[in-house]
Amino acid sequence: MERIFNKLKGDKWIWIIVILLSVWSLLAVYSSTGTLAYKEGRGTETYLIKHFTLIFAGLILMYFSHLLDYRYYAGISKILMIITIPLLLYTLLFTESVNDANRWVTIPVINQTFQTSDMAKLALITFLARMLTRKQENIKDVKRAFMPIMGSVCIVIILIAIANMSTAIMLFAVSILLLIIGRISIKQIAYVSVAGVFLLTLVVLLGPRRQTYISRVETFLGKGEPDPDKEFQANQAKIAIATGGLFGKGPGNSTQRNMLPHPYSDFIFAIIIEEYGAVGGVVLAALYLVFMYRCIRIVTQSPKAFGALLAAGLGFSLTIQAFGNMAVAVGLGPVTGVPLPLVSMGGTSILFTSVAFGIILSVSRNIEELKSKGKEKETRGKKANDKVIVGEIPAMA
Repeated sequence: MERIFNKLKGDKWIWIIVILLSVWSLLAVYSSTGTLAYKEGRGTETYLIKHFTLIFAGLILMYFSHLLDYRYYAGISKILMIITIPLLLYTLLFTESVNDANRWVTIPVINQTFQTSDMAKLALITFLARMLTRKQENIKDVKRAFMPIMGSVCIVIILIAIANMSTAIMLFAVSILLLIIGRISIKQIAYVSVAGVFLLTLVVLLGPRRQTYISRVETFLGKGEPDPDKEFQANQAKIAIATGGLFGKGPGNSTQRNMLPHPYSDFIFAIIIEEYGAVGGVVLAALYLVFMYRCIRIVTQSPKAFGALLAAGLGFSLTIQAFGNMAVAVGLGPVTGVPLPLVSMGGTSILFTSVAFGIILSVSRNIEELKSKGKEKETRGKKANDKVIVGEIPAMA
């Protein structure tokens, strides 16, 4: 382990958190895919191997992402945005609807689907960090700074919201946090907030999934005609949490995994509490909080605005997503399809999440390198001073 950590650069605590989440993910997914395997006539090990392959590929991506100087992501973000907006439009207009939502695009040749909003999140946060850094000299200028920034945020948010409202709301919240950190004036932030809320409300009331959005909120609030499917999921998750007790039933002993429709993704936190108890749930939540704390330390130590904004945006995005998933599982929010980062079984979402972790570690690696160079200069300076002092001492008679 010592040799492995010597090769890994960046914040060691974040690497430890990533490894712990990955191991916990393998245990939870293996435990919760039994019913899915039975329905599809496959062995549970099939899903474990597939999930392990994705986790391993994610760690490799994370490793290479953290080796790349984070300043290169400024240019990459521009390319990602050029690709993302047409891809989101293509997803909405030309892809097949799954559960009344057009979210997935099939990659030719390998026949693997991926959710375009996962790439859009990464693209918008990195592009927003780039724009806020480049526009710092004219940050109060409406035409030069505010309009381009507001335009990029609103376009991407609305394109995501049409098919995936929960992800759009979380990404919008992260964007507002970045605008605050990027020294955008309170007045301009208020304009962005009002415009964003207005556009999201229009999507809820007039969009193609308006009935789904309204029924989810009404079911959560206990008003109107309840959605039997969403009520069933929420109730089964509550049963899993209630029967888990303080220390849980033990790994692999969940019973509600056979009742919940998506125990390996959307409601994996409920299964974790059932098997590992409230203690396990608190420990998992604490891992994400420690991760956010380490990101904040990176933000405060970063000498460049772009690195600080990258770490803040991606750190807040992953943490908000994690606690959004947990809130749904424990009944504190309406049912959504937001996965638990690095824990839920998924496809390309794990890969994009891994790249986000890698970019944060790249910023941290840069800080460590600058510190080590500073220490080397300080040591050389001390040695040079020592030589001068020794040379000035008169020889003893």
